[in-house]
Amino acid sequence: MKVLAIAWSNVRRMLRERSNIFFVFIFPIALILLIGAQFGGDFDPAIGLFQEDDDPLATAVAEEIAADDSLAISEYESREELTTAVERGAVQAGVFLPAGMTELAAGGSQVEVGYVARPEDSGQQLQSVVAAAVARVMAPVGAAQFALEKTAAGFDQALEAARSETASAPGLEVETTAVGEALFPATLGRFDLGASQQLSLFTFLTALAGSAALILSRKLGISRRMLSTPTSARTIVLGEAAGRWAVAMVQGLYIVAATFLLFRVNWGDPWGALLLLTTFSAVGAGAGMLMGATFRNDQQAGGIGVVVSLGLAALGGAMLPIELFSPAMNRVAHFTPHAWVIDGFAELVRRDGTVIDILPELGVLTAYAAVLLLLASWRLRVVLTRG
Repeated sequence: MKVLAIAWSNVRRMLRERSNIFFVFIFPIALILLIGAQFGGDFDPAIGLFQEDDDPLATAVAEEIAADDSLAISEYESREELTTAVERGAVQAGVFLPAGMTELAAGGSQVEVGYVARPEDSGQQLQSVVAAAVARVMAPVGAAQFALEKTAAGFDQALEAARSETASAPGLEVETTAVGEALFPATLGRFDLGASQQLSLFTFLTALAGSAALILSRKLGISRRMLSTPTSARTIVLGEAAGRWAVAMVQGLYIVAATFLLFRVNWGDPWGALLLLTTFSAVGAGAGMLMGATFRNDQQAGGIGVVVSLGLAALGGAMLPIELFSPAMNRVAHFTPHAWVIDGFAELVRRDGTVIDILPELGVLTAYAAVLLLLASWRLRVVLTRG
């Protein structure tokens, strides 16, 4: 019972710290939301259209561009308004359809369709999409202009005939085949990837931050006074270890629950996810307790804890998907516990794995936790019993 009491006091201390309202409960969810909004999910390129008049040819070009379901189309009232929208990033590109396009085409003049885009790769890609749409609409126009030179038919009649022949002509079929295995499945949700990464980052960070509470207990003599009661050093060590683990679990379970309720994040097999979180929290608990038993003041532990947490998170794939690492960096990343817990969640979420499939990851994390907890327990016992 004393072990549980010590553990619960550590959890209450964490919950009562006002700064934790932001860093433990608000900041992780805000970061997951930001990453998901920027990089997750499908991306529909946005194109703005400005049609200067109701010319039939301009309307046909606008309808042809809008027929592409992969594009998000927005209409603007002026050239200046559309240009500003492109500059501000509201749309990736803008198309200007001039007035009197049909009259220009009937007179044999060149018809110019304006195009502006942001200086990004998507701008060049969208230009080819727009050019193809304009070419499909304007192809019969060239045939109609040629017919005007050879016959006495009007431009509208020649254009209609050219469109009829174009529609009946056999089209060109293009078949696209994807080879290889996709890094991320199409079923992966907008927030699924970032959620598991941030869980590893903040669970470990919160566990290391808890070392400050252990240092404060040592400085105030609370742990030594407990030894004067019928409380053994073993009970204190177990209680502090349980407290560090409970603090990390609170952080991890909160992220899992909040992301599931707010963003419908898929965490895969519940038992597998719980085991991964439990073992990784034990790793964080061991690291936090080792720091708390080693450093002399909480400022020193806090500064080093943040650097270590962010460094291991970056190296372990919590800030950039580990699938994008080079083979050499991938091997280096797996010296960190973060890479193993992220691999475990990837197996559960992206490949519909079960507990059996993540046994290697659980084994490595358990080994990390055992080594760190044994070292931390030995060090804390030495500190408590030293004269």
